[in-house]
Amino acid sequence: MEGTTSQSTFTFIPSTIETPSPSIPEISSSSPSPGGSLARVAQSYPPGFPRKVFAEVIGTFLLVFVGSGSAGLSKIDESMVSKLGASLAGGLIVTVMIYSIGHISGAHMNPAVSLAFTAVRHLPWPQLPFYVAAQLTGAISASYTLRELLRPSDEIGGTSPAGSHIQALIMEMVSTYTMVFISMAVATDSNATGQLSGVAVGSSVCIASIVAGPISGGSMNPARTLGPAIATSYYKGLWVYFVGPITGAVLAAWSYNVIRDTEHPGFPISLSSISSKVRQSIGGTEQKSDQRCLV
Repeated sequence: MEGTTSQSTFTFIPSTIETPSPSIPEISSSSPSPGGSLARVAQSYPPGFPRKVFAEVIGTFLLVFVGSGSAGLSKIDESMVSKLGASLAGGLIVTVMIYSIGHISGAHMNPAVSLAFTAVRHLPWPQLPFYVAAQLTGAISASYTLRELLRPSDEIGGTSPAGSHIQALIMEMVSTYTMVFISMAVATDSNATGQLSGVAVGSSVCIASIVAGPISGGSMNPARTLGPAIATSYYKGLWVYFVGPITGAVLAAWSYNVIRDTEHPGFPISLSSISSKVRQSIGGTEQKSDQRCLV
């Protein structure tokens, strides 16, 4: 693992040379050290890692419950929730969850976001499968909950292409690119972070979903689409919502790294700093956070 240094051990050899006991095998210098393996595991999975995974389950559950639930209610009866209201609800739940669990897990709540941040080394690769599993668990659980609550209707806010699959694919790529590009800026670049950065990410979700909604449903999240698809056994165009968001997210992370200001580098920071700064400005108290969890 990075940061591991090898140490040479010097042993004083006395004048009396003893024959080594044949019962004690020599340890090859190339043999892996158990301590080194444990250190690598501890570095990949710190003690607080289970809390991060559980936070992603909760965050994704609430994201899908509110986002899909409002979209489902809008399709059932637009007089209850308008299409614009459903888009606003999806953006607002992202905003409040960033302030709620951003300091714990980074508030990804999206496999495409987690993969993008892993690709640019802001999330360790060994943690990615656990993040994705937690997000899928939260999304599927929320979808089955909505299915029970919205009966007898089968509409629980799933997303499927309204036109051709290619149109939906391009729209999902562009909308996810927009959302992740903004997330990369406010979550990894201290020069772009302010007290309202969480609002910036939530607003990007609102804007992208308003534009993408009539064409692709504005998912921008494989878990957001897969959960309702499994709960309703409706898989039309499912591949679009994997290929599109993942491609758009990775391209956004890569392109922001290209234009990042390297002349005035700042420490990578998490969206936890946003809620911390808000608490400081409201309460007048100064708090410090050592978290490096990124969106």
